[in-house]
Amino acid sequence: MNTSAIQTDERVKNVYFTDDAISVDLMDGRTITVPLAWYPRLLNATPEHRQHWQICGGGYGIHWEGIDEDLSTEGMLRGSPSPESRRP
Repeated sequence: MNTSAIQTDERVKNVYFTDDAISVDLMDGRTITVPLAWYPRLLNATPEHRQHWQICGGGYGIHWEGIDEDLSTEGMLRGSPSPESRRP
C-alpha cells in the first residue's frame, strides 16, 4: 500500500470578510472562518480598513496597521478570540 503524508501549510494565502465573519485561506487549501465579534477592532473597523491587511510573522500572521490589529493562523485554528472580546 502506498500512502503519502498529508502536508499542512498554515501560512496565509488570502483574507476576506462577510458582515459577521473573517475567513482566512491557508496555503494548504483549508479555510478558517471565525466570528468577527471575536476581534472587536476588526468588527468596529470600516470595510476599507479591513481590506488593508498584510501578511507578517513568516506567513503565519496578519497585520492591520490602520487599526493596530494582529492575528495568527495558530490562534484562529485554536479558536482563541481576542482578550478584548471578553471585556464587559
